[in-house]
Amino acid sequence: MPRITFIEHDGTAHQVDAANGQSLMRAAVDNGVPGIDADCGGECACATCHVYVEPDWLARTGQRSEMEQSMLGFAAVAQDNSRLSCQITVTDALDGLVVRMPDGQH
Repeated sequence: MPRITFIEHDGTAHQVDAANGQSLMRAAVDNGVPGIDADCGGECACATCHVYVEPDWLARTGQRSEMEQSMLGFAAVAQDNSRLSCQITVTDALDGLVVRMPDGQH
């Protein structure tokens, strides 16, 4: 089971074991990680599961879809490494992934 580290804006780290096939958002919500609001429930209809993927991991998390890119337009501080965690599917290749969360979800 891949282990994912979510780091809050204040530096607090949360390591979770995530099942293959689930989204990063679902792994965070199921494990009580604060800062992933997931208002739309993973439908890519908001930006409240916004994370920053560590640069070394970007290629492994896949490309943003047009819909994800559009939704990131609602994020307060989108960056080149911004992703919606609902759009990243957990695989064994993501074991050790580190994502950071913004100061707040907007």
